[in-house]
Amino acid sequence: MSSIVTFIGWHDSGKTTLVCKVVEHLKNMGYRVAVIKSSCEGGAQFDCAGTDTAQHKEAGADSVMFVGPDQMVLQTSNKSLSLRTLAHRYFPDADIVIGEGFKNARKISKIEVTRNPDQMLRNEVHGVIAVATDIEDIAGDYIFRLSESLEIAQFIEKRLMVGKGKGHETAALLINGHKVPLKGFVQESLAGTVHGFVRSLKLVDDITDIELRIRIKK
Repeated sequence: MSSIVTFIGWHDSGKTTLVCKVVEHLKNMGYRVAVIKSSCEGGAQFDCAGTDTAQHKEAGADSVMFVGPDQMVLQTSNKSLSLRTLAHRYFPDADIVIGEGFKNARKISKIEVTRNPDQMLRNEVHGVIAVATDIEDIAGDYIFRLSESLEIAQFIEKRLMVGKGKGHETAALLINGHKVPLKGFVQESLAGTVHGFVRSLKLVDDITDIELRIRIKK
């Protein structure tokens, strides 16, 4: 699990310069380094030339997160994770994660948006469940106009979300970033076991969510 240290000080005290140097050293020592930058200013820019987060990235940080009063932004190196892995790892509490792109994502439902009948993807990739277009002569079971965003949202709800419900899962299991389907009684059993153990530690009285990550040593 990650060790944590933070550098504190007033504005212009030299925190960013020092942090960047430390990041460089740790990277040269072979460590994976992430930086979380906190700010009390709203509307701050992220990863633009001259910003602290840009300097952290230039120093070699593998991942950089910016946390402000009005936004939280994460930038990390591309580890070629699948859309499914990205969704489950970074948005575990979302009822649905909508991607843009990822045309070659395996076992993912796709809605094709097109304006050119000569550049259709549905015959080249798997998983296209609907098409959004203003082309008149496209045939198919689920063809929507580009203006029919509400209808598309309702289609997504009916096709992908009926019966799931918000907060339906009691426990979720990810192995190497891939979500493993668990039946209801298995979720209850897993959640109950972990909850019982954590509660015995008497660290927190009101426990509502528990996140557990296990890394197996080779």
